[in-house]
Amino acid sequence: MPSVVKINVLTVPAEQREVLERRFASRAGAVEGSDGFEWFELLRPVEGTDQYLVYTRWRSEEDFQNWMNGSMKAAHQGTAGGEGGERPKPAASGSTLWSFEVVQQAAPPA
Repeated sequence: MPSVVKINVLTVPAEQREVLERRFASRAGAVEGSDGFEWFELLRPVEGTDQYLVYTRWRSEEDFQNWMNGSMKAAHQGTAGGEGGERPKPAASGSTLWSFEVVQQAAPPA
């Protein structure tokens, strides 16, 4: 069974880039312990777009769905240190989730 890749495409206005990156940095380790998790990368746009890519790779679609419906859902529903216990405003103004199966892969020789 091939691994699955999920790419969350986040539209982030220039004035929110640092906020987004800081929030991801403060959540370091939040996904790594999830069953079936294989890889994470936050990709910053260099030119021509305001879209960040959040790349994750999972052993299976089921593992991804379990994470989405478990620890990820709980983390996004809790309050996160805003004024009066309110959640801070999202740094992204839009989000789209792309899904792929890994068909081929290569790595440098060990």
